[in-house]
Formats: sequence, C-alpha cells, structure tokens
Amino acid sequence: MTEGTPLLDISGAVATLTLRRPSQRNSLTDDDLNTLLAHFETINRNTAIHAVVLRADTSTQKQAVFSAGYNVGGFDNDPMAPLFFEKIPEALERLRPVTICALNGSVYGGATDLVLACDFTVAQRGYTWRMPAAALGLHYYPSGLRRYVSRLGVQASKRAFLLGQSMAYEDLETLGLFEALVNAEAFEATLEKTVQALCGMAPLALQATKKSLNEIAAGLYSEPALKERSRQSVHTQDFTEGRAAFAERRTPKFTGR
Repeated sequence: MTEGTPLLDISGAVATLTLRRPSQRNSLTDDDLNTLLAHFETINRNTAIHAVVLRADTSTQKQAVFSAGYNVGGFDNDPMAPLFFEKIPEALERLRPVTICALNGSVYGGATDLVLACDFTVAQRGYTWRMPAAALGLHYYPSGLRRYVSRLGVQASKRAFLLGQSMAYEDLETLGLFEALVNAEAFEATLEKTVQALCGMAPLALQATKKSLNEIAAGLYSEPALKERSRQSVHTQDFTEGRAAFAERRTPKFTGR
C-alpha cells in the first residue's frame, strides 16, 4: 500500500479507514488529521454505511505499531497542537455508524484515544499500550481524560498517565477494553465476525442507542431525549420487520427505515 494520508474505502455498508505511514510508525501529521476529519464527514453523510473499521498498515514494520500518535514535530510549529488533535477522537466518537478499531500493533500517545473513541476494539495479542503525555510535560486534553476514566477506570488511567508505563494488551483485557484479544492467525476472521454482527442489526436502533449510551457515559443523561428516541423506534419499519422475523424464526431484513 502506498504511504500517505489515511485512506477511506467504502464497500456496501462498511467503511474502512486505514492509517498509511508505516515507515513513521503511523504517526499522525496535521494533513492526516485534516484528512480524517474530512473522511468522517463523508461517512456521516452516507446513510448506507452502518459500520466503520479503523485500521493501520503495518505490513513493512519489523515491530508492528498501529500508531505512535501525533507526530511530535508538529509541536514545534504549533504548541497548541494537542487542542487541535482533540477534535479527531471527539469526531470519531460522535460518528453516526458504529466503529471498530482493528488494533494490529502497539499504540502510543494520542492514538490510544483514537482506540478509546471507537465503540469496539478487536486486538492482536503481544503488543503494548503507552501514554507518555506527562513524560513530555503535557496535561492531556479533557475529553481524552474522560474517555480514559470511562473505559479503563481511574486507577488504570493513573497508571497510564502518571507512571507512563507500557501496558500489555493481556493486562488491559481484564479491564474489558477489548471486544476480542486474539492471536494473529485469528485476527481477520474475528474482526469480520464483529463487523457482520453489527451489519445484521437494525441500523436506526443501533445508531440511536450508540448515541444514547455515549451521552450517558459522558454524564449527559437526558431522559426526555432518550424517551423520544425510544418512541421514534417503535414507529419504524425496522421494528415491524424485527418483530415479524422473530415470530417467523427467520433472519430479519432491515432497511434502515
């Protein structure tokens, strides 16, 4: 695969975003970040997309690195760069479709927040996770801290930030971070199984429920808003089809209407 800015590929109901700078450990430049934001807009406009896979090209690396985070050279040009970087995981978390991170290498720095911003993560065994912000003299941005505490818990987040230690994926598995942690030979099949499971769900209900769960996790619980989404789902064709398929013991054919 040619190196460059992240690639967006759309195949039916699935969009795949691929980081493409393996020679630089898939570190993210400003061009990469702006490209990701543009791809997010494209995905949100395409209502046929029901699932998004975020992955990285590690094919030419001796030690696979999913991403080393923000390219530190960018700090020299703009010391406020971390505040811009925050927009990318925030936008990723808010994507309308459900997102899956295909974590096929170690991950460092701000890229760890991209993983946390995804709804599910399928990871390969044998790799590590590290957040060196404090070692660089940086207080991390607010939404990233929120995602860390929400997904990993306070103590594991303190270990990540305050000690700056590398953490093995096998240790993170006990925190419930991964949908699956598998050996390399089972990785692609497990990822595909997860994608297909999501594509078999009713898309409107899936997307509305994702939004509600994320709002609750962020402390933005609004019972009227959640009740309205529930009310709207009752009147969809998908709910009618889901009930009929259940009664007839067949696979539902959802249309997203």
